[in-house]
Amino acid sequence: MIQMSDLDELKSLVAELRAEHLAQKEKEKRERWTKYVSLTMVVVAVLAAIATLKGGGFSTRSLKEMNEATFNQTQASDQWSFFEAKSIKQNLYQIELERLTNTPPPDAAAVAKMKAKVDKYDKDKADITALAKQFEAARDAARDHAAVSAEHSKGMGLSITLFQVAIAMGAMCLIVKRKPLWIAAIIFGSLAAAQMLRVLYLMPM
Repeated sequence: MIQMSDLDELKSLVAELRAEHLAQKEKEKRERWTKYVSLTMVVVAVLAAIATLKGGGFSTRSLKEMNEATFNQTQASDQWSFFEAKSIKQNLYQIELERLTNTPPPDAAAVAKMKAKVDKYDKDKADITALAKQFEAARDAARDHAAVSAEHSKGMGLSITLFQVAIAMGAMCLIVKRKPLWIAAIIFGSLAAAQMLRVLYLMPM
């Protein structure tokens, strides 16, 4: 037979369990907003991953363009060296042409042959100059593209930093359960997203 004291103890236990259950439900109700913090952090993390991917792409493009600029500079330098070699040879033929012209009686066939060689070097030097300038133009274009890509990479780096701050704020918010930290995380995340969009769509490519 159940004693009165056992019944009171059972009632007390049920009351405690109920109170604990209500307190737990109240706590869950009060902290329901933390689910939205977690959702916000997921969105921020995805955007941070996109920004990191794009930033890496800009860095790679910058390096590729710098390599292209270096290659074209080397080619241009080779052409100018070739130009100098042609100039030296042309000068030798020019001296010989002047000697033949000033030696009486001038040998018309030898003079004509030497003049043809001098003229050929003039044409060769013009072709070399045009090619060297093409390489220099390609070098300058590659340098410009590299500078633009580096600027985009730098801008995306700022976006990634802001995303990281937002994620850190969100993590702290979930630990200490303070809504102002969530608001700060949203602000930093919004600034980071705006910076990412500015780099992708507003900065000149």
